Amino acid sequence: MRCLLIEDDTQTAALIRESLGQAGHEVEVCHDGTSGLARATGELWDLVLLDRMLPGGLDGLDILAAMRLRDDRTPVLVLSALSSLDERIRGLRSGGDDYLTKPFALDELLARIEALARRAGQRAEPALLRVDDLTLEPRTRRVFRGGRPVLLQPREYQLLEYLMRHQGEVVTRKMLLIAVWGYHFDPETNVIDVQMSRLRNKIDKDGAATLIRTVRGVGFTIGGSDVDG
Repeated sequence: MRCLLIEDDTQTAALIRESLGQAGHEVEVCHDGTSGLARATGELWDLVLLDRMLPGGLDGLDILAAMRLRDDRTPVLVLSALSSLDERIRGLRSGGDDYLTKPFALDELLARIEALARRAGQRAEPALLRVDDLTLEPRTRRVFRGGRPVLLQPREYQLLEYLMRHQGEVVTRKMLLIAVWGYHFDPETNVIDVQMSRLRNKIDKDGAATLIRTVRGVGFTIGGSDVDG
């Protein structure tokens, strides 16, 4: 599996990387919350191993929240010295698939990774997302409107996928900022409106019915009736 390890202790990270490498896994390592968030949300992984306490202004649960708000179902194994029952429950309820307390045996870590891999293989990722005549293929990241391909930039694609996964719901600007850009953005920025305008120009063009709509003062939705004159 292609794994991302976010762990600030370099010695611990080196031991985990070596152990997983010997088991046949490919492991990339980040040592702080900011770079960990960027790589966790910006690339495709089979598994994320996530330390709870990290430098860089973000802890492990912040990264986990950002992943889950993106509807990222990548299995996440939380690694933490916080071993109380309340902390374990918090980690799992925040979206973690498993929680392993430090110190741990590397054999147990490998066994838990194998269990997560089996469970992930049983999950059914939709092959196609559809809103009217707009389709999106999550595995290939291809988008079509009326059967014709739509070429999107990475941020535009992420916005569209998030909207389509929440079809019938109103998605707020804050949700989009966290899901697509991460936490370090001014909530008053117009970056969402700029990107949404570009996305609309590509999706709703050539006389096609308008699919992406604004909910005044709240956010956006896709499909359905017009809610913003």
